[in-house]
Amino acid sequence: MLSRTQNVKEVVSYLDSTVLEKTFVPANFRDILDPSISIILRVKKINPKLHTTFVSSFRRCLEQIWSYRSLLNDVEDLRTLQFDSNNELHEEKLLKLWSLLVPDTPLESRITKQWQHIGFQGDDPKTDFRGMGMLGLDNLLFFASEYPEISSHVLSHSLHPTYGYTFAIVGINITSMAYYLLKDGSAKTYMFNAKRCLPNIDLFHRFYCYLFYEFDKMWIESKPENIMEFSMIFRKFENAVRSELADPASVFRIKVEVDTI
Repeated sequence: MLSRTQNVKEVVSYLDSTVLEKTFVPANFRDILDPSISIILRVKKINPKLHTTFVSSFRRCLEQIWSYRSLLNDVEDLRTLQFDSNNELHEEKLLKLWSLLVPDTPLESRITKQWQHIGFQGDDPKTDFRGMGMLGLDNLLFFASEYPEISSHVLSHSLHPTYGYTFAIVGINITSMAYYLLKDGSAKTYMFNAKRCLPNIDLFHRFYCYLFYEFDKMWIESKPENIMEFSMIFRKFENAVRSELADPASVFRIKVEVDTI
């Protein structure tokens, strides 16, 4: 007969395996979690009739914890997937990003200096995605498609003659920051306090949008003399975010403020 500790370890191992197999999704929660909860109730000698809220609360905890682990895998898959110019879907996403951010100006060609207008470094954006892969492009595209007014507002700041910055490159830096906050567990505060949904790729994208909007606000408020102040301001921003995330009660929402600079 297995020891109590061994029983619990096997439940954890089983749940981990469903994440690796990408089967830990809401449609399968009942089949996956019911047996796991039953084992814990038996091993820990918990009577659900006496502790009436335990099962529902414990189920929610399991859903959150292993959804977070599943999200980590999904994000890692996107980060390691490199932009491929021969992949039609990748190209479509890149061109859609342009059309959303600069709807009134068509691209002259696929490889053009026009990309620098939205903050890429050269004539072909694909080279800028090497560090964060398709995760960087998907984040930017989500920001532009789900928050068109806010992303347009942020882009206009990036084009400011005095306080301007490279929109896309900063966006990819924000992707890197969001990725590491997720990986080291700091982002659990954001993910677990989003009561309407469990951790998933959509929620990660919204976390990214919040970070981008808030960084832009701090950048403009800092009134930097030039782009050389980026590292210092970005580090200050990350420290502020980490302080917020350290408070388990923190809730993050984009609060749009229209300003003139």
